Amino acid sequence: MEHLNAPQGQFNLKRFPVKPKDTLRAWDAADEYILKHLNDEQVATDGNILIMNDSFGALSTALAHAKPTMLSDSYLAEQGLKQNLEQNNITLGQVCFINSLQTPEKPLDLVLIKIPKSHAMLEEQLHRIRPFVSSGTVIIAGAMSKMIHTNTLRLFERIIGPTKTSLAVKKARLIFSNVAELTLPENPYPLTLDLKNEQFTRSHYTLSNHANVFSRESMDIGSRFFLQTLQQENIASDEALSIVDLGCGNGVVGLIAAEHFPNAHLHFVDESYMAVDSARINFQRAFPEREARFTATDCLAGLEANSADLILNNPPFHQQNVVGDFIAQQMFRESKKVLKKGGALWVVGNRHLGYHTALKRLMGNCTMVAGNKKFVVLKAVKR
Repeated sequence: MEHLNAPQGQFNLKRFPVKPKDTLRAWDAADEYILKHLNDEQVATDGNILIMNDSFGALSTALAHAKPTMLSDSYLAEQGLKQNLEQNNITLGQVCFINSLQTPEKPLDLVLIKIPKSHAMLEEQLHRIRPFVSSGTVIIAGAMSKMIHTNTLRLFERIIGPTKTSLAVKKARLIFSNVAELTLPENPYPLTLDLKNEQFTRSHYTLSNHANVFSRESMDIGSRFFLQTLQQENIASDEALSIVDLGCGNGVVGLIAAEHFPNAHLHFVDESYMAVDSARINFQRAFPEREARFTATDCLAGLEANSADLILNNPPFHQQNVVGDFIAQQMFRESKKVLKKGGALWVVGNRHLGYHTALKRLMGNCTMVAGNKKFVVLKAVKR
């Protein structure tokens, strides 16, 4: 367990989900810089505070005495916040959590923003908070210096007002933005993407993509290869009645699966609230008479064991800025639990990631259904 030492106190913090022998911290130098600046500059924390993109609740835990609101698109961040509040004997009610599709309930006095990896996400968030800030609102953003670019500052200047940066400390930097009267650009999100003339579908679909959805402006090549493969293959020996789109993004994989299996019940799962909502919008637009489930959760947490005939998975290979196959491995383990006997897990992934070995070790079998220079499509059956 790591200890965050800040002017506000010492806090025991963990990343979520907790992994054995995890050497990564639940905060970074930008979190430390923000907390030190609040203390050194005696920034008032007795008003209405909004904390955005607090990956594991480090800032929110340290400032829980001020009863802030934490806004995030991540189910994992929400669970990390709960875990770290409990770890530090802080009542859960001290911090109010709202997801990225919600807005504050009243004007904001202090806004703390951890700069997200996605420029689009930051743009949407600045539009989201703009009606709740005024000339008296203190706005402080922070990130590691490598994540702050000229276009980051321009975004603040276009939507909020005059903006400047701090000196770098431990490779972290702060952004200070003053609210000004501006002619605001229109919020472009969600984006609309038309799927037509695609080999993998018989229909023309219009997709709605929130700002934090992967490949929101075009069909990503991994999903396209996956769907082309599913179109050509018999994806289950019998009619699949229960299908899970795991890590669903905008839900396009589950959407096409629903086309193949008109009697199936679809369940769209992702840890991003924006992804799950995009999948909901897109499925209900395409199949207004059909029911489906839409769940923001950690991989397959909360899904019933032995309940799915088919799981379709295009796993991510990073959590925030940490790259690795740990999320994919968790998805594979939980898929084995959720699949019925004889049910199949279909996975698309970069060829070099070696998912074939992991699936064969876990499931006792794995077949490469298709492959090209970049991707492979794999199938593993629960025996």
